[in-house]
Amino acid sequence: MILIILFIAACFLAYSNGANDNFKGVATLFGSGTTSYKKAINWATITTFSGSIAAIFLAEELVKNFSGKGLVPDELIQMPVFAISIALGAAFTVFIATKIGMPISTTHSLVGALFGAGIMAIGNEFNYAKLGKTFLMPLIVSPLMAAVLSLLLYIIFRYVRKKLNITKNSGIYIDKKQDLETLAVSAHDMTSITATKTTTSVSHTAVETYNGKLLGINAQKILDSLHYLSAGIVSFARGLNDTPKIVGLLLIINTLDIKWGMIAVAITMALGGLINAKKVGVIMSKKITPMNSGQGFTANMITGLLVTTASIHGLPVSTTHVSVGSIFGIGSVTKKADPKMISKILLSWVLTLPTAAIASGLLFKLLENIV
Repeated sequence: MILIILFIAACFLAYSNGANDNFKGVATLFGSGTTSYKKAINWATITTFSGSIAAIFLAEELVKNFSGKGLVPDELIQMPVFAISIALGAAFTVFIATKIGMPISTTHSLVGALFGAGIMAIGNEFNYAKLGKTFLMPLIVSPLMAAVLSLLLYIIFRYVRKKLNITKNSGIYIDKKQDLETLAVSAHDMTSITATKTTTSVSHTAVETYNGKLLGINAQKILDSLHYLSAGIVSFARGLNDTPKIVGLLLIINTLDIKWGMIAVAITMALGGLINAKKVGVIMSKKITPMNSGQGFTANMITGLLVTTASIHGLPVSTTHVSVGSIFGIGSVTKKADPKMISKILLSWVLTLPTAAIASGLLFKLLENIV
């Protein structure tokens, strides 16, 4: 029974992760007006799921790191109560953040939960050195690196664009939504209309496009294709990096093949994104900084490169931190970043670790007394 609870807890964490994280890879597609929310989330779901499946073959080191091995004694890792406390502590933290629309890091939540449950279980025997080296340093350095690299790469791309005589064109995209309530037809008289209501809303979005040709092909079409590809790479990298972190908690279920654990996590992660991703998605897309497709493509390139590299080397970076850092780097160049929104996001990041630590620590003590 306790192992079933552990499996459910891990799936709840995967669902919360998908709800908070899945849209981040495609946020620039929606934010730049390149595509609609529905098409963006569908593309994110497909590519994230693909990354989760690829993790079965490419991310064994991350699975080991997030099992807690090296941070706490091996006998503690074999306790289902310990893993359940970590999964639920992290899941509640991410789920609450999703409900209020804050893009936080599941990685950060897991690190906090590992710390909280570990301290409650073994106190000073906890391996603080490994926590700092393996977990905290990549989390701190990665968003700063992403911001600097995206800033530099955008400056380079902008210089090349101007040399190729590709110009920007500002326009307004008008999105009309018309909802017709179904015409109610009387059951006695098929020709009698009893109610009709029409609602029309119009929204205006500023969109920048590029004029010019590259190798004889329209520059905007090339950029849109590359933008879709880069968003897919980011989502793939996120699935590759996040899935093994959650599956690491299932290692103690020796009767469950790790591949089936990966598949279960991948499915519930996809569902979380499809059902609950919109609030965080809008903040990532629209509230940090306005962007065009070229700027979005640049941010995605840096995010995908850093997250994929980190996954292969077993470094638990946060896709959230890297993605926000990349977008903020673009906003720093264009001078359009919203400092108030960045401040709110940074505050949520600061609160993530202690919130998850307290939640998992309390859950561990509670479950330890019950089980």
